Amino acid sequence: MPRLNLVSLTSEELQTLLGEAAAQRLLPDISSARLAGKPYLGDEVRGELQFEALEERDWGATPEQSRRLRTLDNALLGAGATPLGVYYTPGVIGARHQRAYLLEPDIALALRWSETPEGAPLTPFLQAVTLTRDRASGIAASLSSTDGRTFSPTPSEELDVRLIPNAEDLAEFLAAHRALAIRHGKGQKLSSEADWQRAFQTVRLLNYNAWYRRGLLVASK
Repeated sequence: MPRLNLVSLTSEELQTLLGEAAAQRLLPDISSARLAGKPYLGDEVRGELQFEALEERDWGATPEQSRRLRTLDNALLGAGATPLGVYYTPGVIGARHQRAYLLEPDIALALRWSETPEGAPLTPFLQAVTLTRDRASGIAASLSSTDGRTFSPTPSEELDVRLIPNAEDLAEFLAAHRALAIRHGKGQKLSSEADWQRAFQTVRLLNYNAWYRRGLLVASK
């Protein structure tokens, strides 16, 4: 399976991906590999996401996180979102737990967090994805997130990504996402659990292909 070549990342991408302390600690080794023309391999990167369905329970690694998850879940249900269950997604960096929703007619929503943070933020955040019906604009999907951190590695040029950090008003967040998506035409209708998975898989595959084009992924031996 391909691994991320840290040599090919910018310093900003490294700090976002690893955290400032870890990036500084690895910088001498990464610089030596760059001078030698060799890769410095990081985590494995999957092109195909796996969505492992989990049984319901009182989620959250901390009481504060649990309260936040309940608050956001209630807000989404109140906004008319259709719940699809909770999934664990191995092979992604950061928040691997996500509660899935669809919002008519074309928005796939994920309430994301991590039960085993390993440096990932404990604060749950929302992501919204709309797949463009006609890609004439060059944009295949729109993605909005309340996580204030920039994506690392940099997302595909076929994704229109907007960060809306600390969005407390769900209606405002959803309106901002709809405004982002409509710039590229009508969205594809999403009406099933398979559609929800397809939306987030599309985002992953667009990024995966873009990272290959940049030379960020190398085959591990």
